Amino acid sequence: MDLDLRLVRYFVTVADELHFGRAAAKLFISQPALSKQIRRLEADVGAPLLVRDSRHVTLTPRGERFLHHARQLLATAEQMLREPAPNRVRVAHIFELDTSRVVADAFIAAHPGVQVVQSQMDSARQLAALLDDLLDVAVIRVTAALTAEHPAGWRHERLRLEPFRLVGRPGDPRRPTASLHERPLEVFADAPGTALYNVHGRYLTALEQQTGLALRWLGNPGTFEHCHAALARAAGSAFLLEFASYARRYAERGVPVHRPQELQPVYPWSLAWRDGEPPETVREYLRIARETAGRHRWLHPERAGAAPLWAPPEDLSAPG
Repeated sequence: MDLDLRLVRYFVTVADELHFGRAAAKLFISQPALSKQIRRLEADVGAPLLVRDSRHVTLTPRGERFLHHARQLLATAEQMLREPAPNRVRVAHIFELDTSRVVADAFIAAHPGVQVVQSQMDSARQLAALLDDLLDVAVIRVTAALTAEHPAGWRHERLRLEPFRLVGRPGDPRRPTASLHERPLEVFADAPGTALYNVHGRYLTALEQQTGLALRWLGNPGTFEHCHAALARAAGSAFLLEFASYARRYAERGVPVHRPQELQPVYPWSLAWRDGEPPETVREYLRIARETAGRHRWLHPERAGAAPLWAPPEDLSAPG
């Protein structure tokens, strides 16, 4: 069994406070989310660690023993993470989508002496890592659910509205636009009810519900090469609704790519960083990210004619 250090830290905070509400406030997480994470830790450990009722929280005998070892584990992890690293910035990418990578490349070009430590995480994991001081900057979709679960301790601003494109089949005729209703629409995403259904999946669910489009959910192969291989094997006529980051790479392989005619779905990426005054390297990373967004006109995506931009209402009404 691999222990999740974040869950261990949550448990120690609850044990210190003996109160879920106070612990949740210290951890910048909602109380229901904290309760859920503690139950997950107890499931991993295989025994109850806390006794809860409407007024009290106490440790079980197993919880007291676990607390002793948990403090030692966190102290060791803290020592490992706090090695001096003034010339380091930690970032993450979501597979091979290019927003975070383009920013990282621009920063590295401007500051070759600064180490950029790069990982792969989805939006929810990036935010958790950011709040646990395991990342310095995140590039994520900020949703109402994420802000409700983590109401404090971080800041964010809009970085990009990434358009979706319609990717045809190899051998299709080339044309600039195509109708969203012309063929079945397929998406590389994990469907509702699956273990990996995530922030991206919820975006696509909103697209189905608010536009009446019916999507074929194909699962998420992840990297572009896996997606390209799946497309090459596909049978029947359909369009793949795909991020522009990947659609451009399909076009480079000779696969026709079209802009949607009726509306232009856009995916809202945001910069996120911890609250408070960032270190100089993080401030510079944020500056270069904003400069990169302006240079590429990321907040002004190209669309077909007068096709309106579309995103879930929570995204279009969000600040930034």
